[in-house]
Amino acid sequence: MKDLASLPYRPCAGVMLLSRDGQVFVGQRLDSTLEAWQMPQGGIDPGEDALEAAYRELWEETGVVRDAVEFVAEAPEELRYDLPDDLIGKVWKGKWRGQRQRWFLFRLAAGDEAIDIETAHPEFRAWRWIDPAELPHVIVPFKRALYARLLELFADPLGLPDRNPA
Repeated sequence: MKDLASLPYRPCAGVMLLSRDGQVFVGQRLDSTLEAWQMPQGGIDPGEDALEAAYRELWEETGVVRDAVEFVAEAPEELRYDLPDDLIGKVWKGKWRGQRQRWFLFRLAAGDEAIDIETAHPEFRAWRWIDPAELPHVIVPFKRALYARLLELFADPLGLPDRNPA
């Protein structure tokens, strides 16, 4: 077996999708029996721009087209997470140790009718809107710190209080 530390991180784009009233879209993965929710995300194809990948992943996972959202912000830093040891080698054909992610904040300009998770290759079995502060509590534990950091990075556009006053 490969040395786990030598495995690279999978390049990925993620989307925090806001409703008009500031709630965040989360989906429950089809391939998991856990009561865990996540935001749309997926791999960046070779040569693909991260923002383009975010629009593509949003459409592939939620059915939401580019014209139905407004770009709000891009996280100023790349975020990473490591897979738990029991998942390394079992997901992504064992090629990655985790993901390095570029995150984008979009606001849904259309109504809920723009969302259709029954896509060509469905990833979610259910979806809902939640308060942004709930995000770290509904995600799988190994992504919790990443979601908490996203809330810090997007605090201004989300209207959240500054957690690290100078």
